[in-house]
Amino acid sequence: MKGGSSRPRKLAGLSLTTSPQRLPNPPATNGPLITLAGVEKVYRTGRLTHPALRGVDLTIRQGEMVSIVGPSGSGKSTILNMVTGIDRPTAGTVTVDGQVINTMSEEHLAAWRGRRVGIIFQFFQLLPTLTALENAILPMELARMYGGKERVKRAMANLELVGLGERADHLPAELSGGEQQRVAIARALACEPVLVIGDEPTGNLDTQSAQNVVDLLANLNAAGVTVVYVTHDLDLARRAPRRITIRDGRIAGDE
Repeated sequence: MKGGSSRPRKLAGLSLTTSPQRLPNPPATNGPLITLAGVEKVYRTGRLTHPALRGVDLTIRQGEMVSIVGPSGSGKSTILNMVTGIDRPTAGTVTVDGQVINTMSEEHLAAWRGRRVGIIFQFFQLLPTLTALENAILPMELARMYGGKERVKRAMANLELVGLGERADHLPAELSGGEQQRVAIARALACEPVLVIGDEPTGNLDTQSAQNVVDLLANLNAAGVTVVYVTHDLDLARRAPRRITIRDGRIAGDE
C-alpha cells in the first residue's frame, strides 16, 4: 500500500480498513455450507489404532466465521482435513457446498477443491522460486481458470487487497513472515472460493502480524466469505463470532 493515505482501499467489495473488535456474521441465507455427519477418523499403524475423530456432527452455515480450538492432538486439524478433502473419514459423511466430498474420486476432489476452497497454512507453503505475484497466480493456472492477462489482473488485485501490491515482484525470502502469510491469503483467494480455511494461519507469526491476518479474515467474512480457522490463541479465537472446542476427537463446546 502506498503511504500517506488513510482512505480504505476497496476492491471487489472488500476493504483493507481493519478494526480489533469482533465482527458480526453476515446473514446465512443459503443454509449449511459444511455438514459433518457421524464423522470418525481412525489412523492405523501396524496393530496400533488412534481414533482422531469420534462421531463428529457439525454444521457451519454459509457466511459464518468460525474458530476451532482445543489441545494439541485433539482433532482440530483433522476436521479441517475432512472439510477440505485432504483426508477422508473412516466413517460418516462430509458435505461441503452441496457436494458429498468423501465419495468423490481424487481427480474430481482436487478439481473441486482448487475452485471452491482457499487454504491458508501455518508455514505459508509458498513456492520459493516464484514471486509473490506468481504464487498468487498459481491456483488459477492449476485450475485452468481465466486467460493469462486476467490471471495477472486478479492476482495483482488480491495482492493489493492484502496490502502487498508494491511487493508483487519479491520472492518469499525477501518478505517478512507476516508478508508471506498475506501472500498466502492472496493465493487462497485466487479462484474466488466460497470457503477459506486456515490451519493455524497465525501460528508462525508475531502478535501484531497475527492480529493483521485475523483482521483480513474478518474483512473477508464481512464480505460474505465463509471462514473457518484453527488456532491455539484464545484471543484470536474469540475474534470469531462462533468458537468450537475439540477435545479427544469430540466437540466439547460450541459457542
